[in-house]
Amino acid sequence: MAPEVKVEVTHKETIKPSAATPHRLKTINLSVFDQLVPQIYIPLLLFYPGNNSGQVKNIDHHHSLVAERSKLLKKSLRGALTHFYPFAGEFQYNVSISSNDHGAAFFDAQVNCTISNILDKPDLGMLWKLLPSGHTSYLLQVQANFFECGGLAIGVNISHKVADASTMSKFINSWAAIALGSASTTDHVVPPAEYGVAASLFPPLDFLNRPPTPSGNANSGIKEKCMTRRFLFDASRIAALKSKAATTTVPNPTRIEVVSALIWKCAAEASRSNLGSVRPSAWCQTVNMRNVLVSPLAGKDLLGNVVGLVAAKTADISEADDHDLRSLVTILRKGIEEFKENYRNGVSGESLCQLFMEIVNLIKRNDIDTYSCTSWCRFPFYGSNFGWGKPSWVFTSTVDSKNIIILMDTKDGDGLEASLTLKEEDMTKFENNKELLEYASLNPSVI
Repeated sequence: MAPEVKVEVTHKETIKPSAATPHRLKTINLSVFDQLVPQIYIPLLLFYPGNNSGQVKNIDHHHSLVAERSKLLKKSLRGALTHFYPFAGEFQYNVSISSNDHGAAFFDAQVNCTISNILDKPDLGMLWKLLPSGHTSYLLQVQANFFECGGLAIGVNISHKVADASTMSKFINSWAAIALGSASTTDHVVPPAEYGVAASLFPPLDFLNRPPTPSGNANSGIKEKCMTRRFLFDASRIAALKSKAATTTVPNPTRIEVVSALIWKCAAEASRSNLGSVRPSAWCQTVNMRNVLVSPLAGKDLLGNVVGLVAAKTADISEADDHDLRSLVTILRKGIEEFKENYRNGVSGESLCQLFMEIVNLIKRNDIDTYSCTSWCRFPFYGSNFGWGKPSWVFTSTVDSKNIIILMDTKDGDGLEASLTLKEEDMTKFENNKELLEYASLNPSVI
């Protein structure tokens, strides 16, 4: 039996910006987008293999390497926080971020195995040990995990109130560019003036400033037992899936559309089998509004949260079997196109709030299966080189809540990884679905 993998935090430190934040930038108002996202932390793991496949033989050299890399990460993080100064601030309940240089939490940790032990069919439960936790007074938390082989995994938790996936990728690449010593010759470091622009374009709503009231629902504390699994769709299988899903309506479906449709179809089939009855379902997709809004002011450099939601329902078409793969691709395409048409010229806070509430209420309904999907694809996380090469694997996962899906690029940029959380009884049927396994591999080795 393999020994238990242990992660031991050896040092804790607060990292403050290398230069004090100017007084004029001390208060960053939240936009209505920031107000509407949940007060949770977004996890991210970046794996950098060592130069050795086994354990480092020279202990003194290993300790020196760990100390050198830890020092570089902390120094460059101080520099990155001068640009991303809200990350070192404190959250003022749903109104603003106080950029008071409170700092970010940084932890050094030792892992009693080689990085290959983790990357060979990753244990998703084990991966959570590589992320910082329990320090919610910091908006940004980092854990540098050093392996016996010289490999490194950087675990990051960041408050959703200051960042979405787009902003997080800009931060990670800026931090890496500073560490690499090339910040002055790249365009990765975002000027601080971009913060606050979203709040001026999409002003906050006063009624969202109030703290949430306790729910009176007696079942609100009951959580269903869920399971999370990782699936890999490589480029060749996605190409075959695209060919199968193509129609005259959607002749060239995207990889996101076909993978989403297949997951939706198989998850709905699992739920239907366990319920013993047919009921409608919906797919809720996050949308990067930076790619939707045509206003030059609302460009791709907006920081914070600029995320919309699209809900596509099987009731949108009248075919007898509306969970057919092609039908689901058509529904997904129609939902996105209608959303872009409705919001390309802008969105008011009131209509955005109404949209979010409609989708929240949809998710709460017991007479429909609702699946919530977030795509992190095309964000350049795999480009983050801190000085020891680009990451061999980048991973994020879902919160422990049912029917949540996160899609992420594979390293080659052509495949997709999906992290799914379903109810236990649904996942048992889902992960054995023959059609799914024609196109997806269940938790293959990363090596």
